[in-house]
Order: sequence, then structure tokens, then C-alpha cells
Amino acid sequence: MAEERVQRRLAAILAADVAGYSRLMGSDDEGTFAGLKACRELIALKSKQHRGRIVNTPGDSALVEFASAVDAARCAIEIQKEMAQRNAVISEDRRLEFRIGINVGDVIIDEGDIYGDGVNIAARVESLASPGGICLSENAYQQIKGKLTINARDMGEQQLKNIAEPVRVYSVQLKDAPARPTLALPDRPSIAVLPLQNMSGIQSRSFLPTASQRISPPLYRDFAGSS
Repeated sequence: MAEERVQRRLAAILAADVAGYSRLMGSDDEGTFAGLKACRELIALKSKQHRGRIVNTPGDSALVEFASAVDAARCAIEIQKEMAQRNAVISEDRRLEFRIGINVGDVIIDEGDIYGDGVNIAARVESLASPGGICLSENAYQQIKGKLTINARDMGEQQLKNIAEPVRVYSVQLKDAPARPTLALPDRPSIAVLPLQNMSGIQSRSFLPTASQRISPPLYRDFAGSS
């Protein structure tokens, strides 16, 4: 009987992992788990929008397969931008931040899961990304270059754990969140008045008299005496 041939295909693989997950769970396991569930929903939504297939989500990680590196990169960028907006109102020590890596390679398909160096390289490239960042392998970058307007920094060849040959890696420089609009300058000179603070310790001086109110002579004498 002929040996059954292994099923293979070329794919773009997105690997994501939460930075500092163990520390976050140790600090607040219920809050962190609830946040992780919300993040998984975001990844599922963005993956579907960009024609990706979630392969599995072990622990705090996610593995998503795409037919296109461009779709994978667009998905990753939208995930990181949405996460940045969510984290803007959360204290730094409680933020869930993903590292994302993308690789294009040959994978083995078995019962819906994917295996091989293509997957392993995506996971190793992901580990080089900063929290909230995205890294691309050389193969992924070449597929994206010229098709997406991104600013990618060449990190040079990296010796990845358990990968025989060095892999050139690129770090995607995500744009900062939009700055608040700058107010237009007035046509005429103006001043800003900050709240006044009573430094004398005398309660009666905690307000300013109106134009119709007379300042008693003792008040002037107090000022004179304190000069």
C-alpha cells in the first residue's frame, strides 16, 4: 500500500502572545482572565474580517492562518491599534499587551491544525516583538513590501531558537495614536488665570471681594504688617 502523502500548503501565519501574562495572573487572575477573553474576541473578529482562520488559542496565545501575508499584516495592525486604544484608560501594570509575529512558509495540515518550520518561525519572530508590537520574517516582509504603507525597521539576521538557519526580521513601527487637536490662537492677546491659593492661613482672605464691596482698613494694615 502506498504511503499516505502529507497534506501541505503555503500560508501566512500570525502568532500572538500576551507579554507578562504570568505576572498579570499572579496579581489578578480573574481580572486578567476576563481581559484575555475580551482580547480573544477581538482577535477572532479581526481575523474573520481579514479572511483568517484561527487554528488554536492555547493559554494566552493565538495562532491564525491566512492565505495572504497582506491580510495577516492588516489584521495584526488593527489588533494592535485597537489594543492600544483599550489600554489607554488602563494603568500600565494591568494592561494586556500582545506581541505579534508573522511568517510566510510551508506548513503541514493535520485535522485542522498546522505544523512545521513555517509555524515555528512565526512563534520565534513573535518573541522578538516588543509588547504591543509586530515583527515580520523576511519571507513575510517581502510579500508585504510595496503593497502596504508601513514603516519597518530591519533588525538584521536573528538566530532563532531551534531554527537551523538565521532569519532576517523586521519590526513594524506603528504610528502613535492621533494627538489631540491644537486650539487656534486668538486674534488678540490673552492671559490664562490659574486658581488662586490662600497662603496666609486667614480664612477671610479665601475669596476676592467684588467691585461693589469695600475693603476695610484693617485688611490693608494686615498686609502692611506682613511685608
